[in-house]
Amino acid sequence: MSPVFQLRQGRTPLLISMPHVGHLIPDDQRARYQPRALASEDTDWHLERLYGGIAEELGASLIVPSYSRYLIDLNRPPEDTPMYAGASNTELCPTRFFTGEPLYLAGQEPDEAEKLRRRQLYWLPYHRALNAELQRLKNLFGYALLFDAHSIRSELPWLFEGRLPDLNLGTVEGRSCAPEITAALGQVQASQSAYTQVVNGRFKGGYITRHYGQPAEQVHAVQLEMCQRCYMSEQPPYAYDAELAAQVQPLIRQLLSSLLQWQLKNPQA
Repeated sequence: MSPVFQLRQGRTPLLISMPHVGHLIPDDQRARYQPRALASEDTDWHLERLYGGIAEELGASLIVPSYSRYLIDLNRPPEDTPMYAGASNTELCPTRFFTGEPLYLAGQEPDEAEKLRRRQLYWLPYHRALNAELQRLKNLFGYALLFDAHSIRSELPWLFEGRLPDLNLGTVEGRSCAPEITAALGQVQASQSAYTQVVNGRFKGGYITRHYGQPAEQVHAVQLEMCQRCYMSEQPPYAYDAELAAQVQPLIRQLLSSLLQWQLKNPQA
């Protein structure tokens, strides 16, 4: 247990990371933000509830942060380089809402010293734990599987045009995992008609998928960006919808199960 994150170790090669589910903003930072920001509206709401039972059933490890992406984004590179060239990008220490307006009061944006402090206190502990758990799994099983779980509002013009597909699987154009994994999970998505889907579309995988997904080193990573309309209200107060969630959870279970079955189907991989 950690004030920065919680890690539950599982019994299979699978680790599920949820880098944007935290919603806390430390007391010593709250006065810097626009009042609206204190509600952490751009959180990946309720993913622990959506995935939690499935993860436990499948024996997956689970790592969950406590603090909001408004403090520091755990899925951005420490050097703060843009993830998506030619598109609107959020930073390591974001300064805008997903709708484009400023997060901070005028003159209260974090300077380089504050960014470094946040990186040391919040970003590094999460990534050290994530990396250590992947290494533990690799030592136990000979390989590790990382599923980076995200959710987002389906329409955000500042970030993307139009309406996002319900399921956005990213494998960094196939580079973050074995090709059979991209094919298998893509087939799971394509085999149903209840949810629109795409593979390596607008969201191809953030820093976690890109950095840790090293198939040559037997660590395979994928990212799923799911539209929040699949399991909750996209409007305040962002309520969990148990009926909607129950409809999408079998598909989540199928994706995770397919990922776990990859090595059994490809023993020489």
